[in-house]
Amino acid sequence: MTRFVLVHGAGGAAAYWSRVLPLLPDAAAVELPPDAATWEECVGVVRDAADAGSVLVGQSMGAFVVALAAASFPTSGVVLLAPMVPAPGETAGAWWENTRHADAASEAATGQGLDPAAVVPGPGFDGDVTFLHDVPREGLVEPPDPSWPPAALFDAPYPLEAWPDVPTRVLAARDDRLFPLPFVQRLARERAGVEAEVLPGGHLVALAQPGAVAAALLA
Repeated sequence: MTRFVLVHGAGGAAAYWSRVLPLLPDAAAVELPPDAATWEECVGVVRDAADAGSVLVGQSMGAFVVALAAASFPTSGVVLLAPMVPAPGETAGAWWENTRHADAASEAATGQGLDPAAVVPGPGFDGDVTFLHDVPREGLVEPPDPSWPPAALFDAPYPLEAWPDVPTRVLAARDDRLFPLPFVQRLARERAGVEAEVLPGGHLVALAQPGAVAAALLA
């Protein structure tokens, strides 16, 4: 039986996966250390929860963790969910400009009649508009305090030397306002060499559409 090791994104916690866990036969949701100074510390938490046959699932910034983990110890594959698709050696801080994220998010927001400032990290950013527009009340979880990652991790060296030689899937969220669908589709092709699969839901898709996420993982 395949074990899924579920890794949350920035500002999240293991509770992000609370609606998906009951739908998987063997899964563990890890809690990334909010005081981690290096990516290797984050990988260590994933290693402790995994076995050689595990599939590592990373949501949003958690994609940085699972890609590096899959390159560090044996796994059956990685799944990136509504992800920041990383590139070897690229810091998480540089990712935003390198991927032209602001342009992509602004263009998508304008097309939906939204204020672009609300969905691009900065002074006008609105978490409710960006993250909670499709999450039902029963899916809401309290963000942890302190939360992962510390600010310093955005500038910490990212030691991935090459994309891990394991099966890779990218699951894009159709209604994601932070990482719009065309943006994720482009990064999946350019960086992971795969075509993104499309799920319903916004950026917090595991809270909004847990059945769709579980079905995709088990497919």
